[in-house]
Amino acid sequence: MHWRYRTTHAMSHAERPRRAPLIAHLIYRLDVGGLENGVVNLINGMPHGEFRHAVICLTSHSDFRDRIARPDVEVFALQKPRGYGMSVHLRLWKLLRQLRPEIVHTRNLAALECQATAAAAGVPVRVHGEHGWDVGDLDGRNVRHLAIKRSLRPFVHHYVAVSRHLERYLVTRVRVKPEDVSQIYNGVDTDRFRPATATHNALPASLRGDPRALVVGTVGRMEAVKDPVNLARAFVRVVEMVPEHARSLRLVMVGDGALRREAEECVRAAGLSSQVWLPGARNDIPEVMRALDVFVLPSLAEGISNTILEAMASGVPVVATRAGGNPELVDDHASGALVPPADPEALAAAIARYIRQPGVRLEHARRARQLAVERFSLSSMIARYGQMYRDLLRRKLPALKGAPGEPREGLSGR
Repeated sequence: MHWRYRTTHAMSHAERPRRAPLIAHLIYRLDVGGLENGVVNLINGMPHGEFRHAVICLTSHSDFRDRIARPDVEVFALQKPRGYGMSVHLRLWKLLRQLRPEIVHTRNLAALECQATAAAAGVPVRVHGEHGWDVGDLDGRNVRHLAIKRSLRPFVHHYVAVSRHLERYLVTRVRVKPEDVSQIYNGVDTDRFRPATATHNALPASLRGDPRALVVGTVGRMEAVKDPVNLARAFVRVVEMVPEHARSLRLVMVGDGALRREAEECVRAAGLSSQVWLPGARNDIPEVMRALDVFVLPSLAEGISNTILEAMASGVPVVATRAGGNPELVDDHASGALVPPADPEALAAAIARYIRQPGVRLEHARRARQLAVERFSLSSMIARYGQMYRDLLRRKLPALKGAPGEPREGLSGR
């Protein structure tokens, strides 16, 4: 087991120190991903004296946990086996009884069932976040998933939707009261992700040898819901569409997953392997973003894409599918272009336009950066989460009279 309990000695009410309220962030696994990146950014960015944090992984974690900069944050891994795994709920119940968080914040369907366990453990404030879809349920209409969400709704005090699209889904499909939903966009660190001062430095020498190189790229999991093969096919088509630029075009696809080999085979079959870089997962994403001339997100479904925000903040125009929350980020024909999902011809046409029209590309890059700074800053996201947590604590913990760290015997949740 890679989890442990904190041990405490019994103390009287008067002896208990008043500590900042503890938020337990409960996720399926802590690894590279947009949802997980958002959790880490939130923890790192919130004022240290106002809240304490713990991360509970239903399964396990990778070294991605090292991105949590605060030394006081514990990460627990419950090692949930495949399937339902009732035993994990007993372990979770015991852990929550030991940690005694004021707030449990679960995220996405894989962790939603833990709301009932948190209620049984006496956690007084229970929040659930909807962050997007997966390939098995691209529009949230899976009957079984919807039944689960509706059945667990009474255990959730408040919901967070990362897009207006998901907010509408919670209200109309899951039947959550509008006042019980906060819509909070993901935020991007506009200092870490910033426009380039040099060109293509993060790329291998084989790709940046030509000073005329035009780099099209993406960052993300190579899984079906992200549809990376669609981009590979579109790149092959772009080379055919703009023969005058064919030799200077480059494709960068950062990330790993089940479809990486198929994407590689697609460009290899077209004889373009020397113009394509698929390095797998990387830790230098800000530098990679600054090396791109056009960012592409070919997903079949999205909540709110962190990589779109990172590209925008880096001053890179975005071509994205018209899926999920993407239209809420990309200002079509002003900071980027929106195309239908699973349509390599439309994707290629949008990319080719940026190749042919450098003036449009530069203007859209400028506007993308402006939107990232004005609408989607990390500081704004952190402030909104902090306000939501404070409001919920005041509403649900009246007996504490401003001291959330005091004993909670007798509190009943909703």
